[in-house]
Amino acid sequence: MTKTPPIDRDVPMTGDAGVDGRIRIQGEDEGGGDYEVEYDTVRTPVLVVGAGAAGARVAIELAESGLEPLVIGKRDHGDAHTTWAAGGINAALGSLDEDDWTRHAADTLAEGHLLNDPEAVELTAKHMPDRIRELADWGTPFDRTEDGTINQRYFGAQSSRRTCFVGDRTGEAMLETLIGRARELDIPYRDNVMVTRLLSDGDRVDGAVGFDMETGRGLLFRTNHVVLAAGGFSALYHRHSSRADENNGDGQALALEAGARLVDLEFVQFHPTGMVGDRYGEEWDGRLVTEAVRGEGGRLFNADVSAGEGSEERGVSLGDRFMERYSPDQMELDARDVVARAIAQEVREGRGTERGGVYLDISHRDPEYIRERLPTMVERFGDLGVDITAEPMEVAPTAHYTMGGVDIDFRTGETGVDGLYAVGETVAGVHGANRLGGNSLAETVAIGTLVGAHVANAVTSQDRVPTVTGTQQALAERELRALDDLAAADGTVRPAELLAELGDLLWTTAGILRDEESLREGLAGVAEIRSRTADLRVDGDRTSRSFEYAVDLSFSLTVAETMLRTALERTESRGAHYRSDYPETDSDWQVTLVLSADERGVTIRRRGIADPSSAVREALEAGHELDYHHLE
Repeated sequence: MTKTPPIDRDVPMTGDAGVDGRIRIQGEDEGGGDYEVEYDTVRTPVLVVGAGAAGARVAIELAESGLEPLVIGKRDHGDAHTTWAAGGINAALGSLDEDDWTRHAADTLAEGHLLNDPEAVELTAKHMPDRIRELADWGTPFDRTEDGTINQRYFGAQSSRRTCFVGDRTGEAMLETLIGRARELDIPYRDNVMVTRLLSDGDRVDGAVGFDMETGRGLLFRTNHVVLAAGGFSALYHRHSSRADENNGDGQALALEAGARLVDLEFVQFHPTGMVGDRYGEEWDGRLVTEAVRGEGGRLFNADVSAGEGSEERGVSLGDRFMERYSPDQMELDARDVVARAIAQEVREGRGTERGGVYLDISHRDPEYIRERLPTMVERFGDLGVDITAEPMEVAPTAHYTMGGVDIDFRTGETGVDGLYAVGETVAGVHGANRLGGNSLAETVAIGTLVGAHVANAVTSQDRVPTVTGTQQALAERELRALDDLAAADGTVRPAELLAELGDLLWTTAGILRDEESLREGLAGVAEIRSRTADLRVDGDRTSRSFEYAVDLSFSLTVAETMLRTALERTESRGAHYRSDYPETDSDWQVTLVLSADERGVTIRRRGIADPSSAVREALEAGHELDYHHLE
């Protein structure tokens, strides 16, 4: 029996010979037999890894500058995680309330507990009105007011109604627009491609190696400019709002292995309202119930019928509207970390449902209004036998978004590794310790545009058709051989089993509530799971889902360990990171944790936070706050 661990992540780069086109590598395997590795070489001025909103907007900017980037994605074209961002996208348009970019920036910093990169925040807030108008011009069908201006809705922890929306399918509509624009520009795209390693010596990146997930054929992408736009890592948790095959931490792991820094991985946002699997089916467990439900007036109730406000006519007796005790001013629209912890507290103290959730109810609003503003939610729950215009939904917190990621310069996307850039949920900085709802989509297009413009200016004439050296060929050979070994692993443990164990481990040790004991238990658990990868079994070749999960496992273990280490290091509670053994926020901890890796292992250091501009400081000091009771 062959026992093969996941891909060796410490491969030297050697050799010096130019090559192009399809390459067949021959040699001897460990048993003395012949082996062949066949792969295609693709040369491009810029490789964009990830085809969601961030990657698409970078590529559009590159194409409009006269370049022809190549965009690659793990799924079919247009089938990116962006489509699951439902509620809206922020921009200080002032359609309904007084607003400007400084207030948007101030709200973002306040929600991020002042751990954000102020420059990143201000760039996003300043550019978003233009990005929204651009999307509208390209065809995004934003909801409009009676006078024809772009409508905006309430979203949690915001001082103005600034969230633009397309019903409750904003991300889907936005990505459709961006993909449409990319097709107008004839931007090359390859779908169903997975990158497993960046070509890097730690100082610069020269491309990437991966495989075609439909054919299994190896791929060497030769380029002097790689943009990582591969998403976050919330799917490491067993209850999450992502698809099981998305947001597995591949972008962060690829960057770290290439020599880039990661920052603030301990900050994982748990959205207050995910579907409860025991009620709606395992395939729906953790699936997002958009914040737009609360933004349109949805109310949260526990199951303590002794204080009930509901009636049996709606099929369930509602209990106490518990957010009155946790946040009497902002209620259900307080910050996501506040609402998620409140729900967790209600369940832990026995006031949750028998399935471990609470109730979200919007049935007091006009049914037609609900159908107009929340069509996707009406349809989804209707298919499950629940009419949300007349009865409540059962919800519980779910891992939703990761604020930590690759450390970049937000004006350029540069990572400190020459030729490597990053953008979107792959990076950290805009959101600080907790993301303001509606800002994830905003970041993708605001920063994506800036990164695309910078990379376009960085591309030289020699970059347009880069040569392939023996160094890159040698690394491709080693990586693809490692992939073959992984596909041939015939041990007893399947990768899907280990990924499921990792998800359960992180949920219990590094979830909404954490402490030193649980985090150390998590680290020990990751080490134990890693040891069992030596007995991995992959069912099928490179085209199989089992093989995909084996590659995911390699990335996920790397990111899980680094996240646990930074969570253990930060001995305070701030935003989405809540340490029950250190429940207070400590001003001495208003620092970023910077993580790097070398041959000696992983190191963590502290870095101070810059001050925001005077205009944003004034907005912070003004303490703007929206009266959420308008919803009543």
